[in-house]
Amino acid sequence: MKKKFTTSAIRNQKPRSQYREHSVPLYLTSSFVFPSAENMADTFSGKEEGIIYSRYSNPNTDEFIQKVCEMEGAEAGFATATGMAAVFASMAAFLVSGDHVIASRAVFGSTHQILTSFLANWGITFTYVEPTDVDSWEKHIQKNTKMIVLETPSNPGLTLVNLKKAGKLAKKHNLILNVDNCFATPYLQSPVAYGADLVVHSATKFMDGQGRVLGGIVVGKKELIDKVIFFCRHTGPAMSPFNAWVLSKSLETLSLRMERHCANALKLAKFLEESKQVKMVLYPHLKSHPQYKLAKKQMSLGGSLVTFEIKGGQKRAMRFLNAIQLCSLTSNLGDSRSIVTHPTSTTHSKLTEEERLSVGIKPGMIRISVGLEDVEDIIADVKQALKKS
Repeated sequence: MKKKFTTSAIRNQKPRSQYREHSVPLYLTSSFVFPSAENMADTFSGKEEGIIYSRYSNPNTDEFIQKVCEMEGAEAGFATATGMAAVFASMAAFLVSGDHVIASRAVFGSTHQILTSFLANWGITFTYVEPTDVDSWEKHIQKNTKMIVLETPSNPGLTLVNLKKAGKLAKKHNLILNVDNCFATPYLQSPVAYGADLVVHSATKFMDGQGRVLGGIVVGKKELIDKVIFFCRHTGPAMSPFNAWVLSKSLETLSLRMERHCANALKLAKFLEESKQVKMVLYPHLKSHPQYKLAKKQMSLGGSLVTFEIKGGQKRAMRFLNAIQLCSLTSNLGDSRSIVTHPTSTTHSKLTEEERLSVGIKPGMIRISVGLEDVEDIIADVKQALKKS
């Protein structure tokens, strides 16, 4: 389901200052002044709207939030310093000791650590469920279950969750449906349309698109976002005005970039599928993907990530990475430049081997975030690295 990016999502500069600037200026200030003591008191009490302090809000972060809300079809949001701050806030703002969470087994490594190392220490329990079998989730719901947490497609296995089924289940049991939409971006997938109450992004990835700044955002229903705002204002994971300014400008090209990312990724995936050096290739819009029909239904395009398993296991995977020339070796993704990562030894290294295998992360698995370079150059680099490894 592709989101139409309206003019208001890109050009919502209001109001402009007396200088009538075309691009929103930077508001690099920690606080804001008031015309009177009464206005200051009324603003702090909530009787009047106004900007108080950049930890609470700032014209730059407000602009970024408004754009993402428009793109996601959400009512409100809060921008955080990093993607993981957004993930944490989307849970910590609602969960208390004694609560229970249903979580897709295929979640990012740091999300796994939040569930196992932090929330568990505070008396919040969770149950992992199979992402490909939403029909089986209902039997794991308890009287104290409050939230469903999932990401689709997953990192790095590109496993999908049926959002329509997840949305119906959450509504049936009055649960908060919390969806990490980072890999798909609002251009390719609209979780709110399927019943998501909260949508989370690492803005560091595709929303920036050039590996420059860190950022995160939580958007969703206003009554829920009010709780996120209260939590974040008093714990302090606010996005900086500069990063918000960069991200707001980046959103103007998100649709164009995603079209190129996806076209390049599909061509690379087809090349890898034909290689005798590769055991398996995963890409949502590749016909061989086990959830191809679901991917075509809820994602307008297949995304930028291609995951494959190289023959020869981890040792050969390391040799492959060391032979890469054009692409970058880093743990980031969603960059204009293609990036190659070995999840077992990096992003998911804190998981046990059993935990990695349970979500399909094998020692020979390699994740490529396909960039905006000429696709033939990307393929040539991967081809020569396969040969050298």
